Amino acid sequence: GDRGEGRRKKGREGEGGVGERREKLKKSEYRANRRGSEGETEKERGEDHSSSHTHTPFYPSKRPPSSLFPSQDNKGFDIGELVWGKIKGFSWWPGIVVTWRATGKRQATHGMRWLQWFGDGKFSEVSADKLDSITAFPKFFNQASYTKLTSYRRMASLRAEKTFPQCESEGPEDQVKPMLDWAIGGFLPKGQEGLKPTDNPEQMVHEVLKNNRSIEDFCLSCGKTRVATFHPLFEGGLCQACKDVYLEISYMYDDDGYQSYCTVCCGGREVLLCGNANCCRCFCVDCLDILVGAGASNSARNLDPWRCFMCQPLQTYGVLKRRHDWSMKLQEFFVNDNGQEFESPKIYRAVPAEQRRPIRVLSLFDGIATGYLVLRDLGFKVDHYIASEVCEDSISVGVVRHEGRIQYVHDVRNISRKNIEEWGPFDLVIGGSPCNDLSIVNPARKGLYEGTGRLFFEFYRLLSEAKPKEAEDRPFFWMFENVVAMGVNDKRDISRFLECNPVMIDAIEVSAAHRARYFWGNLPGMNRPRCASGMDKLELQDCLDHGRVAKFGKVRTITTRSNSIKQGKDQHFPVMMNGKEDILWCTELERIFGFPVHYTDVSNMGRGARQKLLGRSWSVPVIRHLFAPLKDYFACE
Repeated sequence: GDRGEGRRKKGREGEGGVGERREKLKKSEYRANRRGSEGETEKERGEDHSSSHTHTPFYPSKRPPSSLFPSQDNKGFDIGELVWGKIKGFSWWPGIVVTWRATGKRQATHGMRWLQWFGDGKFSEVSADKLDSITAFPKFFNQASYTKLTSYRRMASLRAEKTFPQCESEGPEDQVKPMLDWAIGGFLPKGQEGLKPTDNPEQMVHEVLKNNRSIEDFCLSCGKTRVATFHPLFEGGLCQACKDVYLEISYMYDDDGYQSYCTVCCGGREVLLCGNANCCRCFCVDCLDILVGAGASNSARNLDPWRCFMCQPLQTYGVLKRRHDWSMKLQEFFVNDNGQEFESPKIYRAVPAEQRRPIRVLSLFDGIATGYLVLRDLGFKVDHYIASEVCEDSISVGVVRHEGRIQYVHDVRNISRKNIEEWGPFDLVIGGSPCNDLSIVNPARKGLYEGTGRLFFEFYRLLSEAKPKEAEDRPFFWMFENVVAMGVNDKRDISRFLECNPVMIDAIEVSAAHRARYFWGNLPGMNRPRCASGMDKLELQDCLDHGRVAKFGKVRTITTRSNSIKQGKDQHFPVMMNGKEDILWCTELERIFGFPVHYTDVSNMGRGARQKLLGRSWSVPVIRHLFAPLKDYFACE
């Protein structure tokens, strides 16, 4: 719906002070405010709709403003209809019936409708008795104002899928004559039927409930019938535009740990937070009131705690039904990109055990040597491990914990082809370039081609240098990692250079914390289901020291920011000790990420520095899952 910059209200507001409603100012380029100016009632409206008035063209957004269901006072003129409207003191004027939510004001009184006037985009509350269909064109038409006002001519022609031949004359009267003749003639051949509102959530719900249409035929987010793919969590589809939005921001979280936008539509000005302590999802009021049923949002507000539709039992709520296989569908959704198809990576035959040799690794943006740690944990014999890293604290961890077995080299930008030839050959190239200029959480991000985003191309360059020549017949593997919450165009450009689509893996499946990341590569079985091992700690309680009690089963994504430790809408610390809330200790953070206790306790580093190292690192269980199939190719202890 309205993805504009404005107040987003999160939380629940129940009777007697139950729950809490919080408002936050959210700025995002993904939500362009198309609401126009403040709404006005008949008495407040004071501008002249004469032919001499200058209008700013207004085009309704792709997703019509949300509402509840069509009017029930039997006077017609439902949401999305094109109409002529009349208010006291002014001539009849064209507009579109909108929901009260679009106005930012109250609900329309009985027998009234909220109208958005074409031209200036302002709102008025108009009696349904003072409305007429847009097909009454000859009755209310005014030539002078019509010539100046392009917006409702465009809306009518778009809705009826009517096109007009290009006029050679530059005169406005000649240019609009074909449209005028079409309108006065009754908008033939479709007439009023062709002007009916289509492709909106309300119409979708009507078609599904009343006409037994399949919900899979519609975009669950905007109601369009031109579906590009499936919705990963709920039965229904997504159009191309909504799919791109979903790819970009479905894993975007606010400082309180909850999703920034609605789980269903990735939009919503007002969202309700799930009360399940282990859930970080939210649902917008519009999706509840339209897809679940009128008044569903008010019912949810009065529940404390309210459990979202990902946590409630699997059944149909209105037209909203969670997929029984949503976990698999979610993986498939992020892997498949119909706009880009690539050849399957080369499959290497397993190497007989007696012919396997120690692995040779080039690790770019190595961090705290997670790659080396996992390889050794899996029992691999490591011939040499060349690591490029510029953070002194990270290098200290790697040097101390792995006793000098890692060969550290300089900045990736200074590594040459000659260096690769001298240090190689390599069997495995891994890396994950900095995400700060790629992550859409950063409003000042510069994207893939500027700032630290360009470091991806250093990985691509060195990967190309390290690949075996065509004459060399030996297994060669690589892996590149980055954040899921990146712009869809950046993701597709990375895929285009690496010639494969990524898999999306959330560490929540094999650890006690969320950490969704994209992984590109040719490692065997990257798409296989995640399966926790006996050494994985899946609950927060498993990661705590003696005498400490977890308040949550799992925690949200831990970043370099200190407040990412806090959980839930009330920003609680996740641990209780001696009857008081407490932060996570560094040793507990290490267990959550899968590292050995005290792994980052070097160089007298403080808590903040150690959390920054961990916040930039990979999840050990995820990397173990990805590296495990390499045991069929390289020597192990």
